[in-house]
Amino acid sequence: MACEICGTRASASFIPSLNDVDEELDSSVGSVFFPLKRCTTGAKRKSSEDQGRADNDFLDSGGFRGMKSASKAVIVEDESPAGADLRTLKTSESTVDLTDDFLDSGGFRGIKSRNKAVVISDEVCPATDIGKLKILSYNVWFREDLELHKRMEALGDLIQLHSPDLICFQEVTPNIYNIFEKSRWWNVYECSVSSKKAFTRPYFCMQLSKMPVKSFSCKPFSNSVMGRELCVTEVQVQDQMPLVVATSHLESPCPGPPKWDQMYSKERVAQAKEAVNFLKTNPNVIFCGDMNWDDKLDGQFPFPDGWTDAWAQLRPGDSGLTYDTKSNEMLSGNRTLQKRLDRFICSLRDFKINGIVMIGKEAIPGLSYCKEKKTKKEVKNLILPVLPSDHYGLLLTICVQQH
Repeated sequence: MACEICGTRASASFIPSLNDVDEELDSSVGSVFFPLKRCTTGAKRKSSEDQGRADNDFLDSGGFRGMKSASKAVIVEDESPAGADLRTLKTSESTVDLTDDFLDSGGFRGIKSRNKAVVISDEVCPATDIGKLKILSYNVWFREDLELHKRMEALGDLIQLHSPDLICFQEVTPNIYNIFEKSRWWNVYECSVSSKKAFTRPYFCMQLSKMPVKSFSCKPFSNSVMGRELCVTEVQVQDQMPLVVATSHLESPCPGPPKWDQMYSKERVAQAKEAVNFLKTNPNVIFCGDMNWDDKLDGQFPFPDGWTDAWAQLRPGDSGLTYDTKSNEMLSGNRTLQKRLDRFICSLRDFKINGIVMIGKEAIPGLSYCKEKKTKKEVKNLILPVLPSDHYGLLLTICVQQH
């Protein structure tokens, strides 16, 4: 059985078959948690990477084994461009050098930056204001059969609108990477993942920066059964003012019969602690991403004194739901799920948190899809709007602290 959030496959010994699941539960729960497998068009690529992993588990650079996404039937309008323009990518010369991997004394496997200048086009995004920085975190949703191209184009419009200095993406697939790489905004940024590396895994986290990058690196979590890792970018904002921006997609809940209790809370909490412990020696740290966090289940996020949850600090009393099947009409046919899954956790010596907003909450104009919803008595076809993702994005603004 494949995990309904992350697409990884759990051992048959502790997650039984779904064959006998009640139809009403199956139609709603699955829609909330589980992704579909990637478009089959991608299987036509004949790269050396694909030859080694066709229909098999993948093994990432940290030795963690993951699985392909699970398939699920959903009706999508015929005009969907998803998978219509999937072509083999040539290795980009402007991305980081994956042949120059390093392993530091702490066992951190990373990728050194080329230190190449990032070409900035004022037509797409204005130059960075050195006194103010914007960091975007966005789970882009790796479901590829639901208007993939138009969703990613809409996400690109948000990038051009808000012009973030650093971007942290989760659930990027090779096909999503392909779309991004062809986008007008792409050359503004230096990317942590080369096109060659992008086609070695079903999905991954990815970071992009307008700022001069000192290093990109990634640290696999010691307890992950889903191939999850901590991705870290170190940039230099000013002299003696380093900034570390990290992102992750923490272990996902995978509820399944008979108890529906495979929530991986223990693993998720341990990963959060592992990440914070690794990052806390830096004077300026931002840790963001899809934490899959549930305060009722996981407790308070485990950060030490001096750290802060940006949303809770700036918007006390605002629930900050980044996954919301009620407000996100694209998910309105699903079982109700309202969680603040995505977060910004910060420890800043030389900066102060200035603002945080949620983006990507508007439906894409003129776009809809048909969702088949099964109940015990009937099958309904729901016509629903399309948003850029099943998650909302978070945009954090920080300013240089005047000492």
